[in-house]
Amino acid sequence: MEQLPEKLKAFIKNRWLVFVCAMWIQSCAGVGYLFGSISPVIKSAMGYNQRQIAILGVAKDLGDSIGFVAGTLCEILPMWVILFIGVVQNFVGYGLVGLVITNTLPDLPLWVLCVAIFVGTNGETYYNTGTLVSCVQNFPRSRGPVVGILKGFAGLSGAILTQVYAMINFPNEAALVYMVAVGPSIVVLALMFIIRPVGGHRQVRPSDGSSFMFTYSVCLVLAAYLLGVLMLEDLVGINQTLITLLGVFLIILILLPIIIPILLVFACGTSHLVDENLLPEPEKQEGASSDQDSNEVILSEVEDEKPPEVDSLPEPERRKRMQHLQAKLFQAAAEGAVQVKRKRGPRRGEDFTLFQALMKADFWLMFLSLVLGAGSGLTVIDNLGQICQSLGYNNTSIIVSMVSIFNFLGRVGGGYFSETIIRKYAFPRPVAMAVVQVLMSFGLLYYALGWPGEIYVTTMLTALGYGAQWAIAPASASELFGLKSFGNLCSFLGLASPTGSLIFSGVIASGIYDYYAEKQASLRRAISGSLLTLPLQDDDSLTCKGSICYSLTCLLMSGFCMVAMVLSLIVVYRTRSVYSQLYGKSLS
Repeated sequence: MEQLPEKLKAFIKNRWLVFVCAMWIQSCAGVGYLFGSISPVIKSAMGYNQRQIAILGVAKDLGDSIGFVAGTLCEILPMWVILFIGVVQNFVGYGLVGLVITNTLPDLPLWVLCVAIFVGTNGETYYNTGTLVSCVQNFPRSRGPVVGILKGFAGLSGAILTQVYAMINFPNEAALVYMVAVGPSIVVLALMFIIRPVGGHRQVRPSDGSSFMFTYSVCLVLAAYLLGVLMLEDLVGINQTLITLLGVFLIILILLPIIIPILLVFACGTSHLVDENLLPEPEKQEGASSDQDSNEVILSEVEDEKPPEVDSLPEPERRKRMQHLQAKLFQAAAEGAVQVKRKRGPRRGEDFTLFQALMKADFWLMFLSLVLGAGSGLTVIDNLGQICQSLGYNNTSIIVSMVSIFNFLGRVGGGYFSETIIRKYAFPRPVAMAVVQVLMSFGLLYYALGWPGEIYVTTMLTALGYGAQWAIAPASASELFGLKSFGNLCSFLGLASPTGSLIFSGVIASGIYDYYAEKQASLRRAISGSLLTLPLQDDDSLTCKGSICYSLTCLLMSGFCMVAMVLSLIVVYRTRSVYSQLYGKSLS
């Protein structure tokens, strides 16, 4: 009993507790993924056409992706302040939208709703920045799994919130907007003081492997459970009592990972607690920094002086040659025989500021690849409600939840897959990016060709590919450009999605949809013989039926994904030596 206060203190400071609480925040933070369910409600309540809904979708994407403020503030403010700012924005933004569509407030102009949705969704960037920066600092040697799992829960939040909404059984669909405003705010307020970098984060413990495997297992069970519930609701139909019981079991599954920090703290001895909370002293860190800087100068000189053929040697021989050259440079520098020049800026693999990263071609290649790949995926997600309606599916919430589930699997699987290929084979992580972009291209082509079950196949493959890209890209950025400005780097890469969506959804998809909708309306009036006597009505001209509404858009985006794959392979070629240095030990 005398160790209980010590263990409670260690429990509060345990990095796995921070990680689990971050998962809980992310499980309700991705409110932007519910736009496919919210947009039909807004469209019917406000009488908007498809182009106006697309504009709201772009505002949502911009809010979800512009995180520079959050990335900058996380370097100077405590994490709980970052999360609290997100709570205020989320509550105010979506609260205003709910008041408008329920007629509590009078109708407001489109630009006001755009601002409200932007502000409400921008709260996500504070949730994402606070959780990702804290957990990546706590687990610097497990970046792929950490980013993949956290991003995965953010992607799954749409399905989770949909099930919670069904469990509560609100009287109307407009109440979903209120739940989006209130639900995440309550969860984040309850956990915001736990999310922060904690002691022991520079140590890799043997228990990490089994803890991550348990987390992956929970993720797979959670995804399979949600998919089973959705199929049950779609094919059989279940009563409200069973829906409530299934919702309670879902919440239990989400809470299950708390077992990890409990076992690590309360089932381990005191020596484990001491080791877990060890941190280098600030004085030692400062003293070591100068030595590290001088070593980095020598290492940079080695990179400049090495013969070109060294990179083509087998890894063991390459390391031996590099070590020999480094030793000669150390000796020559000590004797004054050579003057080691100071490097003008960081090299790939070192810490970059955002401005320094923007000067690198690799960063822009990654960004353009995400514009084409992630932008295509986000266009499908934003227009999913209208895609389902055009194909005759009335219950869009099930398809939207499927997107969340496979988005989740893509993010978790993308983190695991990319981590595996670099740990076992030392392949650059962007190889995984190229693979998932090919997967997305096939899924979009499947819809364009009108093959059987196109909505399910396209939803599954597009969501998998889209989710995987957002697990791979942040981890790649942290490896190539360091952790110093990780929040800002991720925020800038996040601009890729709304940039692509602005073009693909706001211009291409909505333009093609409205063209075919007007064409079908004209044809219907021509058949009825009233073409010359009645003008086109908005309701008729803005409703398109059939796969033709989005088939051309999907065909174009399929080609864009292949271009994105080529860009990713260029990054692979350019960074292969960096990854060989970082993970070359895996090959020996």
